[in-house]
Amino acid sequence: MKKIILLLLFFFSVLGFAQQQTVTSTISPNPFEETTVITITVNGNAVNESLWGITNNSLYLWAWSFDISDLNSVDCPTNGLWISSNEANKFVYNEATDTYTKTFTPTTFYNRTAIGRIGFLIKAKDGTGDKKSQDKFAEVGAFQVNLTTPIENSATILTAGASFTISATNTGGIANYILKSNGTTINVSNSTANYSFTQSNITVNQNYQLEVTQGATTVIKKFSAIVNPGAASAVLPTNLVDGINYNNTDATKATLVLDAPLKDFVYVAGSFNAYQPDANFAMKKDPSSGKFWLELTGLTSGVNYTYQYWVVDATPLLNSPSLVKTADPYSTLVLSPFDDPGISIITYPNLPVYPVGQQREVTVLQTGQATYPWSIATTNFVKPQKEKLVVYELLVRDFDAARNYQSIIDRIDYFKNLKINAIQLMPIMEFEGNESWGYNTSFHMALDKFYGTSSKLKELIDVCHQNGIAVILDIALNHAFGRNPMVRMWMNDPDGDGWGSPSTENPYFNTVAKHSYNVGEDFNHQLAGTQNYVKRVIQQWVQEYKIDGFRWDLTKGFTQNCTASDESCTNGYQQDRVDVLRKYADYSWSLDPNHYVIFEHLGSNNEEQQWANYRIAETPSKGIMMWGKMTDPYNQLSMGYAANISGMTSSNRGFVLNRLVGYAESHDEERLMYRNLQSGNSTNTAHNVKTLNTALSRMSAIGAVSLLVPGPKMIWHFGDLGYDDSIFTCNNGTVNGPSDAAAGDCKLDTKPQLQWTDNWLAVANRFKIYSDWAKMIRLKTEEPIFSGVATMTNSSSLQQTIKITDNTLPVASLKDVVIIANFDVTAKNVATGFPYAGEWFNLMDNTSYNVVNVNDAISVAAGQFRIYGNKQAFAANTPFALPADNFKVESRAETCINTNNGQIVIEAVQTYNYVAKINGTDYNFVNNALNVSNLAPGAYTVCITITGKIYEQCFTLNIARGTSLTGRLSVKSKVAVVEIEEGTAPFQVFVNGNSQFETTAMNFTVPVELGDFVEVKSAKVCEGSYTKSILEDISGIAGYPNPTRGLIEIATPTVKTAVSVEVYNLNGQLISNGMYAVLDGKVSLNIENEVSGVYIAKVYLDIPVSLTIIKK
Repeated sequence: MKKIILLLLFFFSVLGFAQQQTVTSTISPNPFEETTVITITVNGNAVNESLWGITNNSLYLWAWSFDISDLNSVDCPTNGLWISSNEANKFVYNEATDTYTKTFTPTTFYNRTAIGRIGFLIKAKDGTGDKKSQDKFAEVGAFQVNLTTPIENSATILTAGASFTISATNTGGIANYILKSNGTTINVSNSTANYSFTQSNITVNQNYQLEVTQGATTVIKKFSAIVNPGAASAVLPTNLVDGINYNNTDATKATLVLDAPLKDFVYVAGSFNAYQPDANFAMKKDPSSGKFWLELTGLTSGVNYTYQYWVVDATPLLNSPSLVKTADPYSTLVLSPFDDPGISIITYPNLPVYPVGQQREVTVLQTGQATYPWSIATTNFVKPQKEKLVVYELLVRDFDAARNYQSIIDRIDYFKNLKINAIQLMPIMEFEGNESWGYNTSFHMALDKFYGTSSKLKELIDVCHQNGIAVILDIALNHAFGRNPMVRMWMNDPDGDGWGSPSTENPYFNTVAKHSYNVGEDFNHQLAGTQNYVKRVIQQWVQEYKIDGFRWDLTKGFTQNCTASDESCTNGYQQDRVDVLRKYADYSWSLDPNHYVIFEHLGSNNEEQQWANYRIAETPSKGIMMWGKMTDPYNQLSMGYAANISGMTSSNRGFVLNRLVGYAESHDEERLMYRNLQSGNSTNTAHNVKTLNTALSRMSAIGAVSLLVPGPKMIWHFGDLGYDDSIFTCNNGTVNGPSDAAAGDCKLDTKPQLQWTDNWLAVANRFKIYSDWAKMIRLKTEEPIFSGVATMTNSSSLQQTIKITDNTLPVASLKDVVIIANFDVTAKNVATGFPYAGEWFNLMDNTSYNVVNVNDAISVAAGQFRIYGNKQAFAANTPFALPADNFKVESRAETCINTNNGQIVIEAVQTYNYVAKINGTDYNFVNNALNVSNLAPGAYTVCITITGKIYEQCFTLNIARGTSLTGRLSVKSKVAVVEIEEGTAPFQVFVNGNSQFETTAMNFTVPVELGDFVEVKSAKVCEGSYTKSILEDISGIAGYPNPTRGLIEIATPTVKTAVSVEVYNLNGQLISNGMYAVLDGKVSLNIENEVSGVYIAKVYLDIPVSLTIIKK
């Protein structure tokens, strides 16, 4: 079954209940051939359109098809997006009969031939929220074969030496049957209607293929038999952990460990045995722990191997599978057939290739990996104090159009100039799909590849540390999603599609959620296995990636005491989650005593106090930081309505120290600016909050009364520039929230990035917020007073007064601050309450203010603020300053690879004697401009000073390497679909050396035949060319039989009469080579004199093609 839901964005909302319906439908005619015009009909009574929010009878078909073996599923090309189905797939509604119909010819509709089976479902145009029917299937062809035993695509578990019976019937009567096992024909039965054959004395795993032919039609059925090897009892070597254990002294070895309680035996299937494991790859079983383990040998250092576990329960529970093929639960890199095709080669160059013929995720294993060269800035990084943290929360996907770690590295000056000291990344662990917030995690120890490579993430972390910025990861360990191996190994799977929910035997997950906010499958954190897994996850990110802290998502889900329907229980005090979350914090601090532990609990104060006040008396002081949502009251103020913001202080929550991460905006809440524009106070036309510039002008005051309150604070990305698109902005630019007329909402859609496309840093009203907040953050992080004691009025008001004092500071220092703000729409006198009279200073502009009467009110304009200190601060005492947009700094890539002709170009607005130090070398400006040429690709630090002035401004630039022409090519129905990833247009397209056309498009098609040679040239000769030979529809070559006892025939799609073939063993040693005649499109190769094992045959066609051969 094709689980479309696995490709969807994760819907993190407590209101996101499943809306799947069981819908009946008919196909006419049935049976049918692939060239028959068919009609799918759905009776209107069979579907409740209103449940999906449909009011216009708009239902859509989401379809896919399989090959004649009922494998290799391919989506219908006109499906569109799950969130927006293509109109071509819309059902036709007949009001008179209340029916929906869709008519098509399978070969045309699916754009393929040799179709053995079709699949489809009925859905709303936007299927988000499970607005779909169940999956439905229909066999193609009047001639059908029915396996009586075993079940098609099943795996039957056998004892060694057992017999196995295969029986089948067909719908057409007399037919010819050929049964193959592991590529070798073992039985032929011609001219029979009913087939039966028993294979005896089976001692090795068998992959069967039953070919049934009647006339010109052949139907293929596949299934397998797995031999129980009788897991050998062997003591697990010491110091090994679950997952991959690399041998530090021998890169040819690695040991795999799998904890699989209640399972009988496990095989390791991988690229090292062509995914056909024999008894040599049966895992041993430790008699004490019951864990399975296997040492792999003969590995080559630096080679990417892939593997899965074949986990077998010989007597499974009802509706649970006997065999589960799964990646390693402790994977640090997985390949996905669902997601990897959508990963850019620019973001993730040299992505390992997913193994042909496998299903679902596989684990990547590579010995001899180089250690990342961390800079001293990381190895000696001193984390900012918890009380001084200003966290910038961001979603990599929505930060920049490139949607990768490099884009964040390239904009490090944006963060540095804002003065924040921590970046918090929304989940980057392997999640399902690519377009996601990341909370639908399936492999918590693996880095998701959509944002970039492991080394690129490490580079980002290193760059952040070099700039004094800590890196915090958002992590979702209260649940996992359906691809998770620990879900699948013990699952209920009644329809046998390989996906399911946890069974009663699952040693990690609850069968039903134990709290009311669940998504995915609910971890049981009282189980030892779950606790061990969580600790391993913590260890991976802290030790491997030098992560400074975690923000723990939805900690309310860490209890076993509640039910999904009991929200009051979930929100109440639960001792079990207090204890287990403390245990996880203890483990984090055992790895790093200064590790940040942050909980998104949003619960009762009495429970949060148990964490915030935990171990705070130690050195270094611990204490878990708690998210403090203050969106609603701060939004009331920004809109021009009274509010109480005293909840921004830690003392208000009963925390002994400042452990409240207060925020006005987060990824999960509506944007303040959007609500300003929609619902702001418009009673004063001269200060109408619903107008953009007025709304923007009020956001600096929000920063003053939030960021400067003692304790850690958080900004949601681009709030500092007045981001005003709704959280419910859709991909098409419209806004659709949960209460809007259209079904579903667009909360998780990719958001516009006008902050860069419209250069908001150059928009005065937006840059003022950024500039003001930067001054406030610098005050907070560098002036000791802002760790003092805050006093705020615990009442609702439009005029806010905050007093901060620290009597432990010297009298001559800045030790008292009074912040006042007016959020009304007209000027108001705001109460002050200065602690003493005398000269005070506005810390934002260095103007002095003489206080005569400490209780005199101060007139403050609508939406404005004042920050008064008893002494000047550096923020108001800068010796020399220039406008933020004084410099235009640009880096230009080298024109071609290895030309080293990159450039840095700087232009200044105001006239001074500027000197730029670029990677240690000084350059003088000429006429307010500088052009430095002949630079190699790489990172450059540019610091600009002014002769005779106390001034310095630094930038970090990257000169990109020259481009080379790269792309992808796929073939469908004799048409090559070319996608150019990188290169300079226009492009010249050639087939077999003959020019076809010129185009400026990055994506185009060209007709091809088998054996054609496609070449694309760019406008720059130095970029090279992109070439591809069309070999068997890009599917490579095939050998039969394989495994073989010696003789193997290799199908070679070539017009050559002879080809060169080289044979290597897995150690890379050349075993044989020579020219071989091509007879009837095949090359005969004999390796009977070689020892049993795995070999690689390299066949020199137009381009070399390799084939893995297993010698019995």
